[in-house]
Amino acid sequence: MKTSTEDKDSTQIVFTRKGMLQGFIKCIPLGLGVFAYGLVFGVLAVQAGMSPLQAQIMSLTVFAGASQLMALELWATQLPVLALTVTVFAVNMRHLLMGAAMRDWLVRLPPGKTYFSLFFMTDESWALSVKEMASGNKDAGFFLGSGLCIYFFWNSATGLGATMFTLVDRLFADPAVLGLDFAFTAVFIALLIFFWKGKSQVPVWLIAGMVAWIVFLLLPGKWYIILGGLAGGIAGAIKDA
Repeated sequence: MKTSTEDKDSTQIVFTRKGMLQGFIKCIPLGLGVFAYGLVFGVLAVQAGMSPLQAQIMSLTVFAGASQLMALELWATQLPVLALTVTVFAVNMRHLLMGAAMRDWLVRLPPGKTYFSLFFMTDESWALSVKEMASGNKDAGFFLGSGLCIYFFWNSATGLGATMFTLVDRLFADPAVLGLDFAFTAVFIALLIFFWKGKSQVPVWLIAGMVAWIVFLLLPGKWYIILGGLAGGIAGAIKDA
């Protein structure tokens, strides 16, 4: 049986268009970073043998930048379905941790809104939404709006990169020339700013980084993402206990 306090808390979570618009607008700076490597994905997809339409459909339905780029590395006439599935699964296991972090908003929404919002969850929109949730914002529409912002920029860039392949390929044949090879890293460094709460967090971040680096050296694939995240989460829980 719910207590009166729990009932009060549950009524505080709303899902409004105003919140969605706020999330979309606040996420635009991150969306511009996503646009940069979305262009690269569009070009690489055509180089790998996809048509522009196939590349666009992939971005519209899969909507997972890291996983899509991983898939291109394995793209061939005879797709290694098992290897592709395992690789993408490992990369996206981090979403288990990310979804858990959004619990305070999502468990109080109708299932339709929750699962629809989760489809649009990205590292960028998640980081922005967690910060917003921690600041006391009760409008879960922010989460969907920020995700839709990334969706817009990612798909716009995919379409431009794939359909203007010749021009974009000539300009970005070597992404390092314009620093686009660093786009992923730059975006994730920017995301760290949202979680900085003081020097007390340094040990937690160091533990997560050290575990991720050790796993990267010892295990193939992307397990360093999951194990580094788990190590950081456990260290943070112990620190706050």
